[in-house]
Amino acid sequence: MMAAAPRGLIIAAPRSGAGKTTVTLGLMRALVRRGIRVAPFKCGPDYIDLAFHAVAAGRVSYNLDGWAMSAPQLVRLVNETAADGDLAVVEGVMGLFDGAAAPGRAGRGSAADLAALLGWPVLLVIDVSGQTETAAAVALGCATFRTDVRIAGVILNRVASARHLALIQPAFDRIGIRVFGALSRDDSFALPERHLGLVQVQEVEAIETQLDLLGDKLAATSDLDAIAALAQPIATAPHEDDAGDIGIRPPGQRIAIASDAAFSFNYPHLARHWRARGAEIMPFSPLADEAPDAAADAVWLPGGYPELHGARLNAAQRFLDGLRNAAKRGVRIHGECGGYMVLGQGIVDAEGRRHAMAGLLALETSFAKRRLHLGYRRARLLADCGLGPCGAVVRGHEFHYASIVSEGDEPLLDCHGASGEPMVERGARRGMVSGSFLHVIAGDAP
Repeated sequence: MMAAAPRGLIIAAPRSGAGKTTVTLGLMRALVRRGIRVAPFKCGPDYIDLAFHAVAAGRVSYNLDGWAMSAPQLVRLVNETAADGDLAVVEGVMGLFDGAAAPGRAGRGSAADLAALLGWPVLLVIDVSGQTETAAAVALGCATFRTDVRIAGVILNRVASARHLALIQPAFDRIGIRVFGALSRDDSFALPERHLGLVQVQEVEAIETQLDLLGDKLAATSDLDAIAALAQPIATAPHEDDAGDIGIRPPGQRIAIASDAAFSFNYPHLARHWRARGAEIMPFSPLADEAPDAAADAVWLPGGYPELHGARLNAAQRFLDGLRNAAKRGVRIHGECGGYMVLGQGIVDAEGRRHAMAGLLALETSFAKRRLHLGYRRARLLADCGLGPCGAVVRGHEFHYASIVSEGDEPLLDCHGASGEPMVERGARRGMVSGSFLHVIAGDAP
């Protein structure tokens, strides 16, 4: 018997900062507490929101990135991960129609592109602070901007009072867009942030209590039954061939993956894909001074916040010696962003303190003078490494504030931005050790 097509909807907004994450987390938690199995997703190259989704929904959240992933890859991932759920909820990225400067594999990476591909309706979150009927005009503009994207309704956020809502509601009635909920302005629901966005979920005290409060708030101010009824089956059928392969081969048969507060920026679909290809995932914690398993034939250091834990990582001799011994044995080692910096000579933190690292690459980085590096990247591999064979093309995202003080190894990548412009990011390789600032999302598989 063929499984039913996953049903879903997309939570989006006209701009960043309107309250998408607050509404998404509250909605997920409220629906789960009603016994609905929510399959969570995040549009775009985000890794912090995923962990909050996982706690709110009680299951792994996955990225759906239309710039880096092809349509078959996206459709296959949704069908495989949401098949056992009752309802998929996707948190959008930036404004509804905002994406990369140029198209990628399945669009520009916007929430609108994803809605059009999957055929899922959009529930629009509108920050109505400082306005009344203009909120309806914004919603109407979003509803008519693209004919292949359906705005099913709105949730109003930061409503000042009952009188404020009474001034807003008639305009929505007039244009025929339903208001499914109205959240009052409440700073107690704000989640703490730092330079890369929200803090990590494990750093938020009483996160379960806070999510329950959000769920209660959504349930009290929104029509949850009507919102759940908005969900539609995925419109695109999965391909029968292997065109949905994520395109990043397992770097080894037994993969030791660093996993703790310093190394948490990982895309769950990669580990899932590697397991499906027969690889064994062996997590370890550098902050707990754990070395990668000696039986591993590959070591993967994800990104994260190593600059916040420089002293602990410098003192984690079992971890550092384990990396060095693995390199001596010819184990393939790859680091992404923060993991890449840890493979280098040292990291200078924001206070100007230098912390020596593994020394497996010549890289020296600093946060003393921060500079934002942000954007989609398409890269061709210049050598065999943990990302794939020489010549393979991978796609991902660069997002960091670190500056390169010095580097001296052979380059790993021929890297270009979303519009095809050459990028200075080249990564590094030395023997079986490699790394770059690129967070890889998918490969250009057939």
